[in-house]
Amino acid sequence: MADCVLYTFDWVPELPRGFVRDLRVRWALEEAGLPYRVQGVPFKNRGDPHLAHQPFGQVPWLTDGDISMFESGAILLHLGERSQTLMPSDPRGRAETQQWLFAALNSVEMPSLPWALFKFAGDETDTPGRRHLEKFLALRLGHMETVLASREWLAGPFTIADIAMADVLRLVDRFDGLAAYPSCRAYVARATGRPAFQKAHADQMAHFAAAD
Repeated sequence: MADCVLYTFDWVPELPRGFVRDLRVRWALEEAGLPYRVQGVPFKNRGDPHLAHQPFGQVPWLTDGDISMFESGAILLHLGERSQTLMPSDPRGRAETQQWLFAALNSVEMPSLPWALFKFAGDETDTPGRRHLEKFLALRLGHMETVLASREWLAGPFTIADIAMADVLRLVDRFDGLAAYPSCRAYVARATGRPAFQKAHADQMAHFAAAD
């Protein structure tokens, strides 16, 4: 089978570097030891060739032979199907991995992403909507704190669910949003201490820096 090709922007501004979502795919590919290469696509002037693979003009997308996929969660699930390193083969393990993958991308990322966008923008405006968002995020983090207080990884062994969840929580931690959630913070530290994450992160940073 041909190597996977991971498509990401050829350059991004400094602020989002280290958090562009091709990192999740790089991380999974490194964990699984699957061969791949990275192809840059224009950050500016995204045209029809880009939209043909990613209809929202975002990244990443992945080609695997004649398959072309977008959305980091879908790509993680695809790679999990290819590697027992990323997702157990038994029905219970697969189900647990899948439920926590979707929980990361829906239940936890839903409040954490808009919260982080306010932080990126330096917007500390106190409004009813903003207070509601803070409470919503705190509720989700409180639930995750309970879960992570009693387990190392979400579905037994380390899986694609942990790649997604750790990356979602990592963005919150960037702005010190996990200060009151020590189990969540320790989980992020465990996940990002893995050699595969370290390589994926360094490679992404180098990829964008090379275009400066």
